[in-house]
Amino acid sequence: MGTSSASAPGPAPLRIAVLDRDSGFIQVLSKRLDRLGWEHRVLASPVAADMVMAMRLSAIVVDLAVLGPQAWEWLERLSGSLPELGILVCTGPSSVAQRVRGLRLGADDWITKPCHPEEVIARVQSVARRRRRTEGRTDQSPVVAGEVEIRSDQFQAFVHAQSIDLTRREFELIELLAGAEGRVLEREEIYSRLWGYAMVRGDRSVDVFVRKLRQKLEKASPSWRYIHTHFGIGYRFAAETLDGTELPALRAGDPNDNALLVSR
Repeated sequence: MGTSSASAPGPAPLRIAVLDRDSGFIQVLSKRLDRLGWEHRVLASPVAADMVMAMRLSAIVVDLAVLGPQAWEWLERLSGSLPELGILVCTGPSSVAQRVRGLRLGADDWITKPCHPEEVIARVQSVARRRRRTEGRTDQSPVVAGEVEIRSDQFQAFVHAQSIDLTRREFELIELLAGAEGRVLEREEIYSRLWGYAMVRGDRSVDVFVRKLRQKLEKASPSWRYIHTHFGIGYRFAAETLDGTELPALRAGDPNDNALLVSR
C-alpha cells in the first residue's frame, strides 16, 4: 500500500501568477505551490494584459482589493484580451452583487478569504481544466442556428456578420447549450460544466446568465427565439421562429445546410 500511495499522481504542474499583497496568504500558498512543483510568481500591482500574455500563464489568482477602484475595468480588460487565461478571484468578504459582477466581467471563479490553500489550488486546477478544453477550437466548424453563427475559434457569436457583445461566460454558456443539440440541460449540469464544481442550493447564477444571454440574442435577432426554459429542470437551445417553427443547429459544411437555407 505504501508503494501505491507513493506513486499516486499529484496535480499536473501549472504556471500561475498571484496578484496579492497579503504576506501571510502568499507565504502559505507559495510553500504549497513549491511542493507541487508549480511555476508561480507574485505580483504586487496590476500589470497590463500584454505583460500577462508574455508570462504564458495557465491561470492568475487575483485579490481585487489590490486593484482598488480600477478592479472591474482591469478584470474586464484582462479577460477580454486573454480569453484562454483562467482567472480566479480570491478576495475578502463580498456581496452577491459584487460576485455576480466579477463573474460577468470574466472571472472564472470566486473564493472568499480566509481560505485554505488546498481549496485555492483545487479551484485553480478546475479553471485550468476548463481553459484547456478550449484548446483545439481552431479546428471546429462554426455552429449555425437560425440567424446566429457560433464561432468557438473566436469566442464570438455573430448575427449577419455582426458580433454579439458577449462576455466570456456568456459565450461559454451559448456554446454549451448549442452543443447539447436540442437536449435539455439541467441547471446543475450547466453550473458544474461552466464553474467546475457542484452548484450550491439556492444559487441563481445559471438563471442570471441565461437571462442576460437571452436578452442579447433577442436584441440581435428579434425574429427568433433560441433559449427555451423547462421550468424546474433547466434550459434547451433551439432556433425557433416567432411562429414556432424549429430548426436544428448545424455546423458549417453540414450537408443539410441547403435545407436550412430553404427553410428560412
